[in-house]
Amino acid sequence: MNELEICLDDRTANVKLLEQEGNRFLISVDDTSYDAHIIMVEQGVYLLLMDGKSYNIELIEAGGPKKYYVNTYRYFYDAEIIDAESRYQKSRKIDHGDDDSIISSPMPGKVVRIPVKVGDNVKAGDTVVVVSAMKMESEYKVKQDRIIKEIKVQEGDTVDAHQPLVIIE
Repeated sequence: MNELEICLDDRTANVKLLEQEGNRFLISVDDTSYDAHIIMVEQGVYLLLMDGKSYNIELIEAGGPKKYYVNTYRYFYDAEIIDAESRYQKSRKIDHGDDDSIISSPMPGKVVRIPVKVGDNVKAGDTVVVVSAMKMESEYKVKQDRIIKEIKVQEGDTVDAHQPLVIIE
């Protein structure tokens, strides 16, 4: 695994592993080098130390080949690792696309805040619901301009993984 592409939401980056020694990784992301220490805290939870800062990162399998939900204390991303194997797997499947009209949480949690109401026009990047899970708050945002069609939860509700929270049109 020396070279691959990683998609985070709508951004694709070329990632190369230049050097590894224990927990230390020298990587190149779109031709910019980074020296990082990556430590697995527990299964699926990592501590990233880079440029004098630390980042807690949680990877949650998203049901597809090499697809993950990436959760940090501040942000939440859809991620996909694109390597030769996943390119081959994709070429053998018919892509039906994702239903982007449903906002859901990839894991169980508690609804902290819903800053929108039914009928609101929201712009790409606007937060429509905030869910607390595993001591972290994740903001779920729309990827393009939409209208809030239905809100299926209330603040304070406990939700299951993949439960629809907000329906957009």
